[in-house]
Amino acid sequence: MSEEYQVTVVGGGPAGLTAALYATRLGHDTIVINRGGGRAAMMLDTHNVIGVTEEVSGNEFLQTAIDQIEGYGADYVQQTVESVERTDDGRFRVTAGDTDVVTDAVVLATGFNDVRPDPPLPRTGRGLHWCLHCDAYMFVDEPVFVMGVSESVAQVAMILLNFTPDVDILTRGEDPEWSEDTQRQLDAHPVDIVEEDIESLEKGDDGWLEAFVFEDGTRREYRGGFPMYGSDYNNGLADSLGCDLNDDGTIAVDDHGRTSVEGVYAVGDLTPGHNQIPVAMGEGAKCGIGIHYDYREFPRSLEDIEAEGEVTAEDVPGISERLRERAHEHNVEAPAPADDD
Repeated sequence: MSEEYQVTVVGGGPAGLTAALYATRLGHDTIVINRGGGRAAMMLDTHNVIGVTEEVSGNEFLQTAIDQIEGYGADYVQQTVESVERTDDGRFRVTAGDTDVVTDAVVLATGFNDVRPDPPLPRTGRGLHWCLHCDAYMFVDEPVFVMGVSESVAQVAMILLNFTPDVDILTRGEDPEWSEDTQRQLDAHPVDIVEEDIESLEKGDDGWLEAFVFEDGTRREYRGGFPMYGSDYNNGLADSLGCDLNDDGTIAVDDHGRTSVEGVYAVGDLTPGHNQIPVAMGEGAKCGIGIHYDYREFPRSLEDIEAEGEVTAEDVPGISERLRERAHEHNVEAPAPADDD
């Protein structure tokens, strides 16, 4: 037997969990199906999320969010979604291990995987970093590297000069792919290009990168850096459903996460834009609100009033009995407001 929900969120990062939070609090039966892992889960520290201090790890941040949505009445399961298929009645069947769900709306929040360069490499968060906007602040006046040969590598290297005077590009034996004009820019900036591949690395007692040793025997000290080898977008489900994809593999969406397929939404790193937790949370919030616009029971349109009749006292409220009961429980459990006196 399949369980029925109004909203099924595939993916449990900041975008998906925020979409689930809004959908649930706006009265829609919601389940999150998450395989686990993801970019946010890798974070040793949390940066650039107002109200969340740096010592909070990604897993702690996500677990707090999971606890929140479950507290409001959403369901959460850790499974890998194998398929999403349209049913004969226009809904969707979502299959994930022993979880089988029929749902009105599907929110795809499956993100992407950063393409990792070949080892030797430092640990993620201890010298290997994936987000310039999150982590450049950590490297003020520290020696840093940018790894790769693409146009974006050259641009990021020059951007890092806003934070530190000591920036190297590590091509690891590959030929640069940036344009001649970009090379002229690089020549006018104090950025070193190191062509030799890395032979080994040195780490401190705290696990942080201290230096790379290159195949020609030279040793260069670094506090950390950014590999730039592209992204693999987890867009297989979107493609199977017929959603329009952009040239880079992201899903085309409107301002509230709606895709080209009715009933399918997408949020977070799977869509165009900055790959930042606050941005993803904002997208999730707007998606949840958009779902409410699309699926709320009331107000009933004039066409529906003519077809189904007027709304009676027995028809309201437009929220499932399950969520109604959970809202009562939550609101009783919630702390009373502080006394202004």
